[in-house]
Amino acid sequence: MSEKGKTYLCRCEDITLEEIQQALKDGAESFEDLKRITRCTMGPCQGKTCRNLIMQEIAKAKGIKPGEVDVPTYRAIAKPVKLGKLAGAGGENNA
Repeated sequence: MSEKGKTYLCRCEDITLEEIQQALKDGAESFEDLKRITRCTMGPCQGKTCRNLIMQEIAKAKGIKPGEVDVPTYRAIAKPVKLGKLAGAGGENNA
């Protein structure tokens, strides 16, 4: 999946360093903005492998320390559940 010469910060969503830097140049102000624009940290790892790398890029662009970057909280991965499974969860004899 990787192309020669590209640095991938978010491997789950194939987001490159260049894409993050461009989004920041184009006006992304926060980590949440970057998530909306690029989908970074929204893959299967939920940012466990790329969060710190992206924080460093935001800090560099804003001229602040990485610890000063406002980072969104982790959210549990949601999995779709069919309504029939929920309705039948208590068994057939429930009134």
